[in-house]
Amino acid sequence: MTPTLVRHYLPHAGPAPRVDLGARARDWSEIQERMLVPLYEAVYERLEVGPGTRLLGLGCGSGLALLMAASRGASVTGVERSSPERLVLARERLLPDPWSPRARAHTRLVYGSSRGAADAETPAYTLVTAFEPIGCLAGDAEGLGELLASATPLTEHGSPVVLAGWGPPERCATSSVLRVAARMADPLRSAGSWRPALRDDLEEVAQRAGLRPDGSGRVACPFGYADVDSAVRGLLSTGLFDAAITATDQVQVDKELAEALHPYRRQDGTVWMPNVFRYVIARTT
Repeated sequence: MTPTLVRHYLPHAGPAPRVDLGARARDWSEIQERMLVPLYEAVYERLEVGPGTRLLGLGCGSGLALLMAASRGASVTGVERSSPERLVLARERLLPDPWSPRARAHTRLVYGSSRGAADAETPAYTLVTAFEPIGCLAGDAEGLGELLASATPLTEHGSPVVLAGWGPPERCATSSVLRVAARMADPLRSAGSWRPALRDDLEEVAQRAGLRPDGSGRVACPFGYADVDSAVRGLLSTGLFDAAITATDQVQVDKELAEALHPYRRQDGTVWMPNVFRYVIARTT
């Protein structure tokens, strides 16, 4: 809520809050990232990802989506340009000690630009994914077009490019929590404000990047947590609340976030928020 799940490198007023970026990346990897597993599975199943797939994952984070594709036999390359701490965790998952039986061939991880994802000996990619969902913050697609523009020349003609986004707010329980973050960060509703996802958000990004839309789908991705503390840590790991922390303080954000989660707490103490995410498949031209 990648981001993160909204893009957590979005600009906002004021200095960045002081946080333990390593701990935050670990919370993302251990708590939050798995919430989008149904999305990854649906896309990989629809596109028949397997041994013949050469996948380029943009905004790969700590690498769970890449790991799932690699387990299907795909060759995977991940590009992460906003969180070197997450990329460290992706390396632990995908590129352990080369002598380990867990070591995976045909895997590459790059920090920065997708220009580092290919060289003269790299075959063209057959699939590009950008799984960090857009469509819940004003401006949260900024930079995605540039990222896609640098990636598509590395693909075979007609290769699928997958973009992900939030579903309608009435289908996403987490929307109410996102509105709390935006209200605390910017009561005047400037560039970082929450906004409802629009029906054609993903298609517009694809068209601006010179891609041809070729299908779409919706996937239920409930956010489930063991308790309120885990939910707070997971949601904070997205970076969505950074502007709120800067505008107020960590204690206040933790308190209001926990209060916003109260309607979704079940009798056993777990937190459950049903959500629907949308994806678009576009083709390179």
